Amino acid sequence: MNDKIVEIVDNINTSQVFTELSDAQSGGICVFVGTVREFTKNERVMSLEFEAYEKMALKEMDKIASDAKEKWKLNKVIIRHAVGLKTVEAPVVVVGASSAHRDACFEACRYLIDTLKETVPIWKKELFENKTVWVSAHP
Repeated sequence: MNDKIVEIVDNINTSQVFTELSDAQSGGICVFVGTVREFTKNERVMSLEFEAYEKMALKEMDKIASDAKEKWKLNKVIIRHAVGLKTVEAPVVVVGASSAHRDACFEACRYLIDTLKETVPIWKKELFENKTVWVSAHP
């Protein structure tokens, strides 16, 4: 098992994340799972579609994971993002960390998801009942 996993996938299996982050030296494991919500700004979301510039996205995700691992002395880190069409309640991103102490895990998870959303070239399109909107500038 690697101490760092960064992936762009078609579908996310949340049940495997605990095993991937488990480590004998870790007293804490934190995981954040982002999902498709049903409403955005009082409008019903039918689905989301994600696209990525995969080569650049993976490079940036690896940098984020490495930075977090070093800063918080993490034992293991995971950043996994889905692409393609996703329905309401589907998981679209998972980040996680394991470390000796819980504070490092909590702080690292916040950093992982926030930095991913700010810097990784993954774009989200919201499909509503009567319109489609790119949430961020599309390439």
